[in-house]
Amino acid sequence: MMDNAPLLISAKLAGVSTVLLLMLAMPLAASLVFVRFPGRFLADSLVNLPLVLPPTVLGFYLLVLMGPEGLVGRAWARVSDGPLVFTFVGITLAAMIHSLPFAVQPLKTAFQKIDPRLLEMSAVLGLTPTATFFRVILPNSLGGMATSAILAFAHTMGEFGVILMIGGSIPGKTRVASIAIYEYVETMRYQEAVSMSLVLVGISYVVLLTVNFLNIRSRHA
Repeated sequence: MMDNAPLLISAKLAGVSTVLLLMLAMPLAASLVFVRFPGRFLADSLVNLPLVLPPTVLGFYLLVLMGPEGLVGRAWARVSDGPLVFTFVGITLAAMIHSLPFAVQPLKTAFQKIDPRLLEMSAVLGLTPTATFFRVILPNSLGGMATSAILAFAHTMGEFGVILMIGGSIPGKTRVASIAIYEYVETMRYQEAVSMSLVLVGISYVVLLTVNFLNIRSRHA
């Protein structure tokens, strides 16, 4: 019988990381679109770096940073008196970094479609940049926000290499669905592997349908 715990951990990981990612990605995407600063293209390329890096390479460098001797790992240990790797917090941070481009790019696209006259009118009315962001930019980017959240959630649900490097495969703690499938195949438990794979295929298909629906609505709007 298939163990549902890895699916629940994956869903929890995807949900938590998506919420945190949106809070990070919204101001980051707005800065990359609306703020002119030296080296903006370097910052943009850095955000997109996880798209082209092999997950094991990204996972290795995150392991170096988040391990007991790493800069982030030592700082976390001082605050929490515990390790960061092989914990749910650790895999959440790793998943956020790996999925960052999937959250930022739809938001950038949505922000770039905003009519510049709305921003000019906001400035004429005396709104601060922060007020403009919350009262003008975000209300006109709801489709991009939804797409960002959906893609980040789906990408995190299928995380494997980065999560394995940072969290290992601790049952009930860091053993996510993709790792469970790999272990089922290794031990020739094909029925469980098929069942869990079908769940992930269903989730992925629903995600694609939703994103396509939002894109069609955006084009008609």
